[in-house]
Amino acid sequence: MVACSVELSVLLPQLVDVQVRQVRAGADVIRIEARTRDGVARACPGCGRSSSWVHSRYVRHVADEAVGGRPVMIDLSVRRLYCENPACSKATFVEQVTGLTERYQRRTPGLRRVVEAVAVALAGSAGARLLAVLHHVLSWASVLNCLMRIALPERDAPRVAGIDEFALLRGHRYATIIMNAETGQRIDVLPDRKVTTVSAWLRDHPGVRVVCRDGAGSFAQATLEADPAIVQVMDRWHLWHGLVEATLKDVTAHSSCWGKFGPPLVEGKRAQNTRDRWRQVHELLDQGVGLLECSRRLGLALNTVKRYARHTEPDRLMRTPTYRPGLVDPYRGYLRERREQDPAVPVTRLLAEIRARGYGGSANLLVRYINSGRVEADHAVMSPRRVTGLLTTHPDRLDEDQHRLRDQLSETCAEMTVLAAEIQSFARLLIPAEGDAAELTDWIARTRAADLPFLHAFATGLERDRAAVDAAVTLPWHNGRTEGANTKVKLIKRQLYGRAGHRLLRQLILLN
Repeated sequence: MVACSVELSVLLPQLVDVQVRQVRAGADVIRIEARTRDGVARACPGCGRSSSWVHSRYVRHVADEAVGGRPVMIDLSVRRLYCENPACSKATFVEQVTGLTERYQRRTPGLRRVVEAVAVALAGSAGARLLAVLHHVLSWASVLNCLMRIALPERDAPRVAGIDEFALLRGHRYATIIMNAETGQRIDVLPDRKVTTVSAWLRDHPGVRVVCRDGAGSFAQATLEADPAIVQVMDRWHLWHGLVEATLKDVTAHSSCWGKFGPPLVEGKRAQNTRDRWRQVHELLDQGVGLLECSRRLGLALNTVKRYARHTEPDRLMRTPTYRPGLVDPYRGYLRERREQDPAVPVTRLLAEIRARGYGGSANLLVRYINSGRVEADHAVMSPRRVTGLLTTHPDRLDEDQHRLRDQLSETCAEMTVLAAEIQSFARLLIPAEGDAAELTDWIARTRAADLPFLHAFATGLERDRAAVDAAVTLPWHNGRTEGANTKVKLIKRQLYGRAGHRLLRQLILLN
């Protein structure tokens, strides 16, 4: 058996500058008795002058990091020294040992860093539970106090700032996060999203020359009030998101066009009522009756009248039928091939054939599947959202079948062809280039010439914020880092069960 001789100062280097008198290793705690050395001069925290003139001694109890699964408690005898500077406001002061003690602290700097790291990561009760596993017992309130005492990093105002909002209580209370759009550093968290608050912050930080934001009018107004010379840049992701939403509405309005390749539209009382209402609304409009008066005469909501007035054909108000995935779907190709070979094949024979292939559903389910026309359709049931996804996905990310389906869908009518082409044109504008502002003007003109009412509304929104949109398609800056930080903010909020106020959230957001 080889004896191990390791000095205590090697295991606990923070004890190098003190005299260790005794070490007692108990079952629950390791207790170390030590004292500072006499004759060593210490600097006064008030004036910085060194002194070794002893006033008295007393014992401090300092907790240290755990060793061998047991907490360490250091009973340290320290000196109270006189300050030898008559002009200093401090008559006496207590000496501090570097790496071992700090003023007003009952934990060593090493343990303080551990507690602070846990507090920043978890805070509150979760942090207290983790510290108990690490053999340090603290209450949730102590963990929060340690968190709030951490000094926030000082960061200069960015030249390019990203601004975005996040919900403290959705629909009621919001806060604003400000970031350096170039480096991704979190600069500040404001308690609300009011124009006055954001504008005051921008005036207090005149170094900000560019602001990246979403389409919120409050941020645009706040930036304009703070300094009209600040360049505002609309976030390109929000531009694309707005286009996709408009595309979804136009695709839905043309369901009767692209839906003919899928299961046939359901004809019934609802379809007839839709056509009758469309005819009544357009007859009144042709007579010069206003939308509000149409609403009163027909007993319909104003938004409903607007929806009927927006479409030039009643079939554009029809929606493709929606079917959930069923047990017959895996055998659709086989059923279609068999019915093409023998149109008069009995359903009972088809049922027996697909049951031999593994079908476990009923005969009634198969009959309804065939009668709905889902077998003869060129493709399976498609929702407007899926059609929009095909039209807005980069062509390089589509396989051969998706390419063929996309081309088929975009050729169903003239409006769908124009829509598919304009989506690709707008996507190219989102790669910033010097001449994209002029290209955007042409794009808006082409869009307004087409019969795409929802894309018209999107183009109108671009015109209202044209300066910021032009900056988005010509300048390299964006708000992506701020949006990413907002995702992390949501995680922090959920860790705190949504009960954290602005002050605590601000501390966690800026320290994480």
